[in-house]
Amino acid sequence: MAKLLEVQGLTKKFGGLVAVNDLSFYVEEGEVLGLMGPNGSGKTTVFNIIMGDYPADSGKVFFKGKDISNYSTNQRVRMGIARTYQVPRPFREMTIFEGIRVGSIAPSIVKCLMAGAGAHNAVVTKILESVGLKERLSMYPHELTMGDLRRAELARALTTNPKLVLLDEIFAGLTVAEIEEIDELLRQKIAEGLNFIVVSHDLKALGPLVDRVVVIHFGQCIAVGSFDQIVNDEKVKAAYFG
Repeated sequence: MAKLLEVQGLTKKFGGLVAVNDLSFYVEEGEVLGLMGPNGSGKTTVFNIIMGDYPADSGKVFFKGKDISNYSTNQRVRMGIARTYQVPRPFREMTIFEGIRVGSIAPSIVKCLMAGAGAHNAVVTKILESVGLKERLSMYPHELTMGDLRRAELARALTTNPKLVLLDEIFAGLTVAEIEEIDELLRQKIAEGLNFIVVSHDLKALGPLVDRVVVIHFGQCIAVGSFDQIVNDEKVKAAYFG
């Protein structure tokens, strides 16, 4: 399979702290990659570098074989990369529909104007329905469960028509039933051709979902393999449990 995304030798420092240290990994077309590591290991920083939110001090990011290391976040989104956040970021004063609609305008303002408000609204409605929020379009964020907020985060990412979505702790704060529902939703999106890199501390939920796992500790890669290989790796056990 072809490499969809590849990072080579990423390093990021914050003062004297080395958050990411010469890190390299890739995700192939059609693959779901897990990114694991203890708290503070650099996982979210890696996502921020991939999205262009942080510049890397050294190293490169490739997407579909093209070096995008110097691309802006907007350029990366237009190429097909999107993300969700560990802490959901809805527009608190807007309904879920309004928030997703507003959030989807910026990357494609010309298309929105050409298509007209009605066509754009129809697209947003379809995306929200596809993540299971059909009955909640007029609700406000404070009225939703954490599971529904996670669905809304995914919907916002999907409005950019991505090829790859970075999921940051998508299962955090969910009930067992909500985890099962989100897992099923992600499997539907995978079947539709969407690729994911998933950060999660919920190993029970992560294991059946991913094809391969990269484990980082202190910003460095310490193990790569299948989920079963990873959870039995002595270096991984030491990183998590000391």
